[in-house]
Amino acid sequence: MLLGTVLVLLLAGAAPASAHAALRSTDPDDGSLVRTAPRHVTLTFTESVGLLDDSFRVFGPDQRRVHTGEATHADGRSDTARVGLPGKLAEGTYTVAWRVVSADSHPVSGAFSFSVGKRSATTGQIDTGPAEDPLTRGLYDGARYLAYLAAALLVGTVAFALLCRPAHTAPLRRPLVAAWWTLLGSTAVLLLLRAPYEAGTGPAEAFDASALGRTLTGRPGLALLARLLVLLLTAAFLIWWSRRRDSVKRPVALAIGTALATALALTWAAAEHASAGIQVPVAMTSSVVHLLATGVWLGGLVALLLTLRRSSGDDLVEVVPRFSRIAFASVTVLAVTGLYQSWRGLGSLSALSGTSYGRLLLAKLAGVAVLLLVAGYSRRWTARIAAPAAPARAAVPAPVPQPVGAPAEGHEAVEGPGTGEPGTSGEGESPGEPESPDGPAGPGAGSGDPGVRRRLRRSVLVEVAVAAVVLMITTVLTGTLPSRAEAEAAQLAPVGALPPTTEITVPFDTGTDSVTGSGKVLVTLDPARVGENGLQAVVYGSDMGLVAVPEVRITFTLPSREVGPIDAELADRGGYWSTNSVNLPLAGEWTMKTTVRVSDVDQVSVERRVRVEP
Repeated sequence: MLLGTVLVLLLAGAAPASAHAALRSTDPDDGSLVRTAPRHVTLTFTESVGLLDDSFRVFGPDQRRVHTGEATHADGRSDTARVGLPGKLAEGTYTVAWRVVSADSHPVSGAFSFSVGKRSATTGQIDTGPAEDPLTRGLYDGARYLAYLAAALLVGTVAFALLCRPAHTAPLRRPLVAAWWTLLGSTAVLLLLRAPYEAGTGPAEAFDASALGRTLTGRPGLALLARLLVLLLTAAFLIWWSRRRDSVKRPVALAIGTALATALALTWAAAEHASAGIQVPVAMTSSVVHLLATGVWLGGLVALLLTLRRSSGDDLVEVVPRFSRIAFASVTVLAVTGLYQSWRGLGSLSALSGTSYGRLLLAKLAGVAVLLLVAGYSRRWTARIAAPAAPARAAVPAPVPQPVGAPAEGHEAVEGPGTGEPGTSGEGESPGEPESPDGPAGPGAGSGDPGVRRRLRRSVLVEVAVAAVVLMITTVLTGTLPSRAEAEAAQLAPVGALPPTTEITVPFDTGTDSVTGSGKVLVTLDPARVGENGLQAVVYGSDMGLVAVPEVRITFTLPSREVGPIDAELADRGGYWSTNSVNLPLAGEWTMKTTVRVSDVDQVSVERRVRVEP
């Protein structure tokens, strides 16, 4: 019932899509020239997106912001975003900056341009919206990391108590309470910071009631609310179990604990990479299992470390081998689910080294490899503690009468090493008795040996430290664009930046010694596509300063189709030369011929190749 409720709450309206939304198309098209002003701007994405109060910022030819309506989904489709425009738009080029939240909870943004009636020069820097606030991002990522750590500790500690069955659970109460409160606090912080994180603004917006209300209606906000609900139910379960531990059957407590842990893991899977992309049901199942196995292993390590410090040797003989078997099963599950998630996120082997996601994944794999090496070392000492279990059940020969005052046979092994009794060594072995490869020969030697327990504690402590680093890398990885989505975005969304332009540097030299006799012309062709284009030319002298020359002429020729020359008909704008109406009718490699005249008799022409896109 609990899992069904969480699923309905988080997955309503979910559809397979690409992790991180990619812009599929725009209306009007990017770089297009329309004869009549459009009534609205519509964006279509590869997955469903959430809208913000400031999802659209439209700037006119004068670079002033245009008043627009409220952003909505076009025709009720969740993979679109639309904003209405004023009834009358002046002629010229308009820039549209956008920012939305993709289905996997990460904000994405970009910009494109279109022109009404004719193209106009766009000079200067346009404010395309708030950049990502570093303080908000730092606080948000810190809270996410604490949430991962606390969830692993909470799940692992409860699993350790239920599955390993230590005789004394008092050492586990303090980390259990600390994990619960840390997860509760970090979830509340994430809920408050969600609005400024999406909008790219400062943390102060966290106290904006309207922004918080918008957060609570989106999928990430619903996931965080569901996590708070699961935490409250978890607290009720732990209190109930602690009070009725002796009367409650262990399978019942284990079933309830598993359901709560699964629901908790689902609040992550339903709002991150697993919730969007290919094979969503399989990916979410894999993500939930992966998170649970991580908690059981890494959180269980902390519980084991505390148990080693507080429990008796006899208790460890049963507890340590149980956890060793559980940890091995968890590592196996992590390997299988991790391999699937890596394939799903990467898309190709080349992405391992060619993308940020791949490089982070390599770093995580390196950390896991170190973790497994240390775990192997821990199993060595675990075997020594577990070894006495079998000999203890074996038949023991009847004692042989000894002279009065002589130590009883087997006294060294029974009393335990390191106790200071005569005839015992510091490491738990009789001086003349060789140690077996699997551990000490005498019963009780491993569990009661302070040296063995101390070495196991140290190796487990190293495991915990390495695990904390691996979780930190995982936190960064879950906020990074997957390589598969990055490749798809590159194919489907060539837009997403400021209006495309082509810059060509044309050096010239007329052979004269004056400052204007040589230098370069910086030519900007916007958008370098079929149809109307804007062109600007700025002349620099040999001293790299701006210079005024009598004439700059630019023509275009397409030799492969025998088109041209087309004169750009540049006009002197008092410091630079420009035009807004260069019509290039065909795509291909054009030859741009630039002629610079510096005096009545001195001029030079230079040719450069320019690619014009369809």
